[in-house]
Amino acid sequence: MDMNTEKIFYSHSEEETEKLAFEIACSLVPGDTVLLRGNLGAGKTVFSRGFAKGLGCDDTLSSPTYTIVQEYQLPGGARLYHMDLYRIADAGSALGFGVDEFIDDPKAYKLIEWPERIESLLPENCVTVEITHKGDEERELKVFR
Repeated sequence: MDMNTEKIFYSHSEEETEKLAFEIACSLVPGDTVLLRGNLGAGKTVFSRGFAKGLGCDDTLSSPTYTIVQEYQLPGGARLYHMDLYRIADAGSALGFGVDEFIDDPKAYKLIEWPERIESLLPENCVTVEITHKGDEERELKVFR
């Protein structure tokens, strides 16, 4: 999937959102960072589950809201760092949790929810996924690099 131009997708179910996330994950390589933007309840956790499955993660993905970072071992030795920065005030606070070490890992996939909290720490050339709640089950997903 080419993400160098903005693409817009519409999902009408959790299954469709997971499928799109799965496909995006399959198009990436270790070291890539995905920024997941959207309001509370937009579907970021659903997207994250599909993304992890696309990387071959068999673990049940849980939201790292309270732990900040969840680490998952992937087939072939790579890792997935799933970060939820909702409870982080700013980049300085994130550095206190060592978030920069996860972001800088060249052998890991990074999936970051609420990335606006740490804009100054983010690498260039991230894939951004903006999820907008359009109705009971409908979501608009804008994907771009």
